[in-house]
Amino acid sequence: MSVVADPPRTPPRALLPPARLDAAHYEPPRVPPEVLRHSSVPDTLGVGRPGKVGLLELGFERVGDRTELVRHYQKSPLQIMRPLYFDPHRPDLPITFLMSTGGGVVQADRLRTDLSFGPGTSGHVTTQAATKVYRMEHDYAVAQTFLTVGPDAYVEYLPDPVIPYVDSRFYQRTVITADPTATVLASETVLSGRLAHGERNAYQVFASDFELRRPGGELVALDTVRLEPGGAGGIGGRSVDGPAVLAGHSVMACFFAVSPLAPARELADLLHEALAGRGLPYGVSVLPQDCGAWVRVLGEHTEAVTLALGAAWDAVRRRLIGVPAPDLRKT
Repeated sequence: MSVVADPPRTPPRALLPPARLDAAHYEPPRVPPEVLRHSSVPDTLGVGRPGKVGLLELGFERVGDRTELVRHYQKSPLQIMRPLYFDPHRPDLPITFLMSTGGGVVQADRLRTDLSFGPGTSGHVTTQAATKVYRMEHDYAVAQTFLTVGPDAYVEYLPDPVIPYVDSRFYQRTVITADPTATVLASETVLSGRLAHGERNAYQVFASDFELRRPGGELVALDTVRLEPGGAGGIGGRSVDGPAVLAGHSVMACFFAVSPLAPARELADLLHEALAGRGLPYGVSVLPQDCGAWVRVLGEHTEAVTLALGAAWDAVRRRLIGVPAPDLRKT
């Protein structure tokens, strides 16, 4: 009697990890209608064509007495150099600069960055420079960042500003999945255009979603930004200068401090003290479930807002891990 082994079964599609170049991997599950209305087929390279899908995957784990990069995949235009260890007060903490070989975001780009920090890790992630979003004649561009932070980890995600150029259409989605015992400091800054060139709110649309979730997928907080001035001609757009939007200002930023290492109200007071007296309008509040605090700040000049965020970062860092923020010296 012979026995024939059953052929291996292929797991259902839903159980397989998504292929990196499947549209389901790099396309967001939902694009805001303000952006989606610009969907079209470019007369140059379209969505999914070579060079249009940028992917970056970084995995950090605790190795010995410091955190090290143990998994790394990149697909142009997204890339990094090796992480650096130059924080004099936290030599165990890697500082990683996100880079782009393309110099900016163009129409039909689909960019996805996955950052994973394991239990007990620490790290700082930022960009090499501001993210420039160029003029678009067809379609739109998307950049998604997924930051997963494990138990007892400490992670800072503080990218440089986004600069939407004339007639650009851009959707930015940031999803932070943090263990309840983890600490995450994160920020987001957008300019109203190339301020040094006199551009102001000449983009078609800038949309942003910032999501804070728990490992099971529970949504804890969602910050939504929709700016639709309508482009250089202002056709079809809406005012973004109202009191509930930019209120006539040129720079908007937010800073989130999610941590169990200090009471949420104490973190909110720290943020308030860090921004008080700077001549900038801002608002501070406690996050849902008392998991931390956040602040939104407006300003006329990039430098003033950047200094304010730096002061908030430094104050919260000193309280949570007992050391000041390092000087990154990007310029």
